[in-house]
Amino acid sequence: MASYTVSSGQKPHVVCVPFPAQGHIDPMLKLAKLLHNKGFHVTFVNNVYNHNRLLRSRGPNALDRIPTFRYESIPDGLLETDGDRMQDVPSICEATMKNFLAPFKELLERINTRDDVPPVSCIVSDGIMSFTLDAAEELGVTCVNLWTASACGFLAYMYFHSFIEKGLCPLKDESYLNTQIDWIPSMKNLKLKDIPSFIRATSRDDIMLNFSLHETDQLKRASAIILNTFDDLEHDIIQSLQSILPPLYPIGPLSLLVNRDIDKDSEIGRMGSSLWKEETKCLDWLDTKPQNSVVYVNFGSITVMSAKQLVEFAWGLAATGKEFLWVIRPDLVDGDVPMLPPEFLTETAGRRMLATWCPQEKVLAHPAVGGFLTHCGWNSTIESLCGGVPMVCWPFFAEQPTNCKFCCEEWGVGMEIGGDVGRKEVEAVVRELMDGEKGKKMREKAEEWRGLAEKATEHTCGSSELNLQIVVDMVLLGQQRAMGML
Repeated sequence: MASYTVSSGQKPHVVCVPFPAQGHIDPMLKLAKLLHNKGFHVTFVNNVYNHNRLLRSRGPNALDRIPTFRYESIPDGLLETDGDRMQDVPSICEATMKNFLAPFKELLERINTRDDVPPVSCIVSDGIMSFTLDAAEELGVTCVNLWTASACGFLAYMYFHSFIEKGLCPLKDESYLNTQIDWIPSMKNLKLKDIPSFIRATSRDDIMLNFSLHETDQLKRASAIILNTFDDLEHDIIQSLQSILPPLYPIGPLSLLVNRDIDKDSEIGRMGSSLWKEETKCLDWLDTKPQNSVVYVNFGSITVMSAKQLVEFAWGLAATGKEFLWVIRPDLVDGDVPMLPPEFLTETAGRRMLATWCPQEKVLAHPAVGGFLTHCGWNSTIESLCGGVPMVCWPFFAEQPTNCKFCCEEWGVGMEIGGDVGRKEVEAVVRELMDGEKGKKMREKAEEWRGLAEKATEHTCGSSELNLQIVVDMVLLGQQRAMGML
């Protein structure tokens, strides 16, 4: 492993800035750990709200144990909300564009006046935090963007302008969702319903539509873009992106690189990113179960459903007769506390484990897990592929419909479930997933992808491993190298 210092004897200093949501903080922390392992001093910047959530979930002293890996926070300008809920997505998106730049610049100035840390030499920010590009330009340092979602979803976002030009956005009515989309390079058999959900805006003034347009436009200013995916999985899509964007490098799955390079029992290895307190007893429960026998159910950190949908999922799972581990966040049901029918709890008492949050990577890597009922968020999707676990897909928003389409039709590892959710359909697809012929083929395909993910992250020769080294040597440290400082 290379470790870097500049000619003054100081470490290079990277400031890492995730978008303020669980699914974005996870991959950014993994990347930050890998850069720290390569000799960087790291400053990890959350908004104040999520910084406080991390302190509650990890413990008050968990964020200050490593002098060369520091946590900082900046205000987001929003009113404080319930401390264990995801902030309103449109509000936080607007806030990143309007409220984050000034406090971020002040933070960089403070860091650069301190004697106990090296000066900032580069920034790695989320691909939808473009204010960091402005700050980097003012400071005269490199800024690399980490796109935390899929490459297929990314490419669809890059063509949002074309949907507007073709009169498909704003959406006139639901019937247009079946419109064939055949003009995005390397994406086949698409319909409008498979495009990231923000394209379904019914007004040109929609916050999420305009946020998507603005942030993807700004990406062209980045020194480089890195993706938490791997070349074999999204090769043609990645090539299409590389033809229209700055240098772009797939460096995933980040989880495999971290698991290989970072000692899990070290201080950095124990450093977690969960905004909820993880319940680990589910791993002990899985240890008692046969291989491929358990259905894992988790709809991620943002998805909300109706009380009726929750009940339909419950009775569908009950009817399968399968054992299941179900993560039910306190804010999973829209505007209410999730309540499962007492009869359901009685009927499934001997074959279920319920949790409010769990260490998902460890769950999906556990041999007892045979299938995953998921919202198709990108972290969940790629972690499932790394575990060789096939999926039942119930996409909620953003690029999840695109991920679902590729899981089911391109990668052969998923089956979609209808948006309305009926218990009979839930029962049927879960039975097929766990015991059916299609489920067997999906499991075999998922195992193939697991092998290819491991190949991409092989030490010294994997495609993602080599790409990460290029990003470090030629982009993040490029200025120092050009000036003869390394």
